[in-house]
Amino acid sequence: MALIVQKYGGTSVANLERIRNVARRVAEAFEAGHQVVVVVSAMAGETDRLLQLAYEASSQPPEREIDVILATGEQVSSALLSIVLSSLGLKARSYLGHQVKILTDSAHTKARIKSVEVERIRADLNEGIIPVVAGFQGEDEQGDITTLGRGGSDTTAVALAAALKADLCEIYTDVEGVYTTDPNICEKARKLDRISYEEMLEMSSLGAKVLQIRSVEFAMKYRVPLHVRSSFSEEEGTRVCEEDERMERAVVSGVTYDRNQTRIEIARVPDRPGVAARLFDALTEANIVVDMIIQTSSQEAGYANMAFTVSRGDFSKALEVARRVAEELGAEEVLSEEEVAKVSIVGVGMKSHTGVASRMFSALAKEGINIKMISTSEIKISCIIDDKYTELAVRALHDAFSLEKEG
Repeated sequence: MALIVQKYGGTSVANLERIRNVARRVAEAFEAGHQVVVVVSAMAGETDRLLQLAYEASSQPPEREIDVILATGEQVSSALLSIVLSSLGLKARSYLGHQVKILTDSAHTKARIKSVEVERIRADLNEGIIPVVAGFQGEDEQGDITTLGRGGSDTTAVALAAALKADLCEIYTDVEGVYTTDPNICEKARKLDRISYEEMLEMSSLGAKVLQIRSVEFAMKYRVPLHVRSSFSEEEGTRVCEEDERMERAVVSGVTYDRNQTRIEIARVPDRPGVAARLFDALTEANIVVDMIIQTSSQEAGYANMAFTVSRGDFSKALEVARRVAEELGAEEVLSEEEVAKVSIVGVGMKSHTGVASRMFSALAKEGINIKMISTSEIKISCIIDDKYTELAVRALHDAFSLEKEG
């Protein structure tokens, strides 16, 4: 008998028919002798509908109230699934984040989990009850409802699995697992049987939307075994687990892309200590997350050019900050590009193979794609390119590393 946490995304609980399908899967696991804890997202489209209502009510609704509204989505789906499970003759009980209790900080709409209490869940499991937990939500120390950001139900599930020391955390979604790249733009994309925590963490941070990055961080920290699979298929999905020798044989495991990128460059900045700190302190004060940063020497001695990327949602605010700081520093000008994207290759095999970067750059050059910025780590290389070349770049890199073949 195993203790399994199952998480079902919005498309899996989009309507009553699909909720009944989820209940059938849960029942099968329970009747096989396993203890099962279920985490659910809001029904597909519900979070967007609720958010739209909030912004129709006010152009700047308080984030505390946004969290109160958004949390109702998961409340409905958790109660509905509990009702359906009960109709099948199973004992089920729904829980909201504050009932579990999932304690978070007070960063509304993007709260981080501080602790998880599982006494009520364990008591239910011991009595043969299936707990159905509303994902995406928690409670701060003031007793206010908080939400964990987009994809937060993944994080709820992994945090519960870690606290319960579960044998497995199954993430059910509308895709059959983790692919070498987005199958919607590359027909050669191949489903991976296994991927390391480290690779999955990089892929999530670089634009892959299968798992929320914080859920992967939790899984990696607490060594929670993950199985990403489809709720519409009986096929095995992708196991996210410890790195092994077989994984290292493949130089690159996947290609990702992120079109939510913009680029800002400050030209002819004085090249002296403290200048970079002045710019990025100002961006931090404006609560702007900076991704890639590159500083290069200017043609004129004593000056440098500084470029960085931010999300499209932060572009206007970041550009305003950059222009203000540039004026204070006496820089020449501020340049910007909104239509850029980031393409990346990821693989633990990079640690022990040479020539990976040259192969990537050659593949892009062959297609006439200019690289604007480059960032690397032990297991990834990212390039900023013009957005219009994104799909071409993904397919070219997928071919360059023969990702359609088994490693």
